[in-house]
Amino acid sequence: MTVDDETLLARAKAVRLAAHAPYSKYLVGVAVLDGNGDIHVGCNVENVSYPEGICAESNAIGSMVAAGGKKIVSIVVVGGVRDLEACTPCGGCRQRILEFSDEHTRVLFLDGGGRMRASSIREMLPAPFSPP
Repeated sequence: MTVDDETLLARAKAVRLAAHAPYSKYLVGVAVLDGNGDIHVGCNVENVSYPEGICAESNAIGSMVAAGGKKIVSIVVVGGVRDLEACTPCGGCRQRILEFSDEHTRVLFLDGGGRMRASSIREMLPAPFSPP
C-alpha cells in the first residue's frame, strides 16, 4: 500500500486533537511514514514544569522506534491554538528527525495560507549537531 501526503496530513490532524496542552493551548500533531510503509503518530504532551513537556515529533518518532522503524520517509507536522497555523518542528525536533532521515526524507507542514509545503531536513537544519 502506498501512503500519500493527504493520508499523512489527515492522521496528523486527527492526533492533534488528542494533544494535552492545558498551558499553551497550542495543539500539535505529527504523522511519520517509516521505511516499512507504516504510519506512526504523536501529539504534544505539556507539563506544568515546562521543560518536561514532550513534543509531538518526539512521541511519533518514539512510537516508530518502538515498532521497529528505523527511517523516516516523510513526516507531517500540524499545529495551532484553535485552527491550524503555520507550524514547523522546533530545533530539537529537527535534530531528532535528522537522526532518522536520509537525503530523501521529506518534512511536510502547512504554511500560513493552509497549503502543504515540503522541505528536506537539511534545508531546515543546515548545521546539525554531530558528536565529536
